[in-house]
Amino acid sequence: MSKVAVVYWTGTGNTEAMADAVVEGIIEAGGEAKLIFSDDFNASMMNDFDAIAFGCPAMGDEVLEEMSFDPMFTDCEKDLKGRKIAIFGSYEWNNGEWMEDWEKRCVEAEANLAYPPLPAYDAPNEEAIAKCRELGAALV
Repeated sequence: MSKVAVVYWTGTGNTEAMADAVVEGIIEAGGEAKLIFSDDFNASMMNDFDAIAFGCPAMGDEVLEEMSFDPMFTDCEKDLKGRKIAIFGSYEWNNGEWMEDWEKRCVEAEANLAYPPLPAYDAPNEEAIAKCRELGAALV
């Protein structure tokens, strides 16, 4: 059974709703999911999982959340090479550039992106929730 961490940060609950749907997709595909807030995850935990979904909304001027999520992700970045991951999050302004920048960081770290980066505008609608479930299943 594939063990998958779903590591996320949320401010409004939108990215948390996405993370919950990712967990559903993992379980529906026969995997084991662990939902972890970004404050409670670090690079030393990465080898405990077969795959990791990282979720963070766009903050400020199209960046990852700077107090909790980005420091955690930066810590993990050095260990992404060859690792099966996916990235997701919500945004409410601009065009989702934070997701493009985040994807570039993952590619440069040589991560194995198991699903295309998944941004959702504002509160995730039914289509976005369905894609979150697909993302979860792709990690199993």
